[in-house]
Amino acid sequence: MSDTDKSSILSHNKLVWFHLAALTTIIFWGSSFVSTRVLLDNGLHAVEIYIYRFLLAYFFIIFVSHKRLWANNLRDEILLALCGLTSGSIYFIAENFALKYTYVANVSLITGISPLLTTLLIGVFYRNERPAKGVYLGSLVAIVGVSCVIFNSGFNFQIMPFGDLLALSAAFSFAFYSIILRKVNAYYDALFITRKTFFYGLLTAIPFLIAEPEMSSMQVLMRPGVLLNITFLGICCSLLGFFFFSKATSALGAIVTNNYLYLQSVVTLVLAYLILHETISLVGYMGCALILVGLILSDRLAKK
Repeated sequence: MSDTDKSSILSHNKLVWFHLAALTTIIFWGSSFVSTRVLLDNGLHAVEIYIYRFLLAYFFIIFVSHKRLWANNLRDEILLALCGLTSGSIYFIAENFALKYTYVANVSLITGISPLLTTLLIGVFYRNERPAKGVYLGSLVAIVGVSCVIFNSGFNFQIMPFGDLLALSAAFSFAFYSIILRKVNAYYDALFITRKTFFYGLLTAIPFLIAEPEMSSMQVLMRPGVLLNITFLGICCSLLGFFFFSKATSALGAIVTNNYLYLQSVVTLVLAYLILHETISLVGYMGCALILVGLILSDRLAKK
């Protein structure tokens, strides 16, 4: 075997690990809906949950990433602040508030188009890197699959303007985060980017926290179920999730990594069945199959 062949195999094996990192992130994020639901049922409000999960993640990451305080220049520091704003406070708070004004199905369907928005935005901002037509086709097939998964329990989609616009703003927010992340990944390591994302995510959430009701009592926070789910959201969904997503984006690109987000609704559907004992209909199974077909189609056609 030639040195070139050995190098190619090593490169391929390395990419496999980044694909696993992206998949692990989606499993964590798909599980977060169930954990968040448990916390909401225990009386915690949306902004409070977001603050706890990011604060816990920041507390742990500061121990392993604390030597470097600032970015190379003001422009990069602003970009990192935008990472915290778009993937943190705006995304999570807009999504959670949207649930107050529209149906869960609406929010899930609208935020589920984030990978397609990312693909479109890359085509706009990077004209020399426009995605192949096959990527758009695969994304559309996956979106149909996401719709089937969301409507697993019944077709009840109604237009609720304010809530739907909040959900759409969350989808656009995460798409912009993916574009910004693509820029800063070229100059900084994933740990530094993740730490700065958490910091600015917390900082920009303070105005939302002031407008919310008072924080939950320590008695509520010390409940085993509440403590366990806050820990899971902070360590797995935030700390490891954002770190893995940043590493995967750096190696695989924003489009490939974001396409994994289509699987998030599948993870949520399966966990809702296992933990919340919600049923999975034939439409749900069809949706899972279409999502997988869309991802494979997008990958194969993009290579051609």
